[in-house]
Amino acid sequence: MTQATETLRLIKHGTDEILLEADLAERLRTGKRLRVKAGFDPTAPDLHLGHTVLINKLRQFQDLGHEVLFLIGDFTGMIGDPTGKNMARPPLTRQEVLENARTYKSQIFKILNRKKTRIVFNSKWLGKMKASDLVTLAAKYTVARMLERDDFSKRYKGGQPIAIHEFLYPLLQGYDSVSMKADVELGGTDQKFNLLVGRELQKAYHQPPQVIITLPLLEGTDGVNKMSKSLGNYIGINESPDEMFGKLMSISDTLMWRYFDLLSFEHPDKIALMKRSVDEGANPRDIKFELAKEIVSRFHGGPKAGRDAMHNFIARFQQRETPTDISEIELAGNGKGLALPRLLKEAGLTASTSEALRLIKQGGVRIDGEKANDPAQEIRSGQAHVFQVGKRKFMRVRVS
Repeated sequence: MTQATETLRLIKHGTDEILLEADLAERLRTGKRLRVKAGFDPTAPDLHLGHTVLINKLRQFQDLGHEVLFLIGDFTGMIGDPTGKNMARPPLTRQEVLENARTYKSQIFKILNRKKTRIVFNSKWLGKMKASDLVTLAAKYTVARMLERDDFSKRYKGGQPIAIHEFLYPLLQGYDSVSMKADVELGGTDQKFNLLVGRELQKAYHQPPQVIITLPLLEGTDGVNKMSKSLGNYIGINESPDEMFGKLMSISDTLMWRYFDLLSFEHPDKIALMKRSVDEGANPRDIKFELAKEIVSRFHGGPKAGRDAMHNFIARFQQRETPTDISEIELAGNGKGLALPRLLKEAGLTASTSEALRLIKQGGVRIDGEKANDPAQEIRSGQAHVFQVGKRKFMRVRVS
């Protein structure tokens, strides 16, 4: 296997699609140091593990010797990316964008090599555009092509308004690639249309078109929905080591492999060996320990933080006489959640809701080790918790 072939295999791991893979393979064979771009609109101040899927891939390109251009869309962030929206997105103020951008810069270097990263702001060129420049750019793309985008198409057919500035967003994002002369651009699967606009605009400006690499959207701790702070299924990179470790241990054994593929820096061959060991009888919990230790170590200063978080996790369970290997089930919620007494009955932890109510009032029910006091408590959809009834009944229940 040639070095270029092995490099391509590493890059492909954990990706969704490469357009065009043959172009990337050829550029790798030349040994050229590639300019790898990824853009982030600073629309929220805190990053979670879902955001890091793309940043991890940037770090991999750095480790392979390529140049990483981390683009902060301080100009486009004031427009708001309409991707996936069924209505116009409220624009951010300049002050909000700059404050969020400062927070981004302080967080990304927990993953990226500071010395090998160029941080770029697209206001540098977009803020200098004159009206005539914008007209020239707009002339290079058609309304028909814009309406091929799924969310625009649905809104147009549904009679929902589309503001002109929303059409400008993918054009301006695409023009970033022209200004930066990007060889490769990374983005989530939901960004594919915008990335393709960049590729087409580079052709229009007589540049070699960039290779596009799309990365999957990471499911949250519920294993169903995209990781999102609003859904409560996220793991923030600034959370405490113990909180981060506990959340990672709460994910299902199946979802664990998805997290390994998208979040771990382990070589794909080692991950394959771990999968094989589980198939041959190894306890998935022990493998999950390795994942949680790696992630905590990355964001909290090194291996000691990961080891300490694991020891604290085990100690918490031992002190509460909670087994570390607990059966898990999923129950259907009512859209918002599931009432605690009903959850206990449906999980088989109590014989009836009346028994559940009695035990809650008597202090005999715990959620993640904490005593449950409110019989009217609702467990939100998209969350998983360990429920304990009495001293010996345990169940990890995920509400869908």
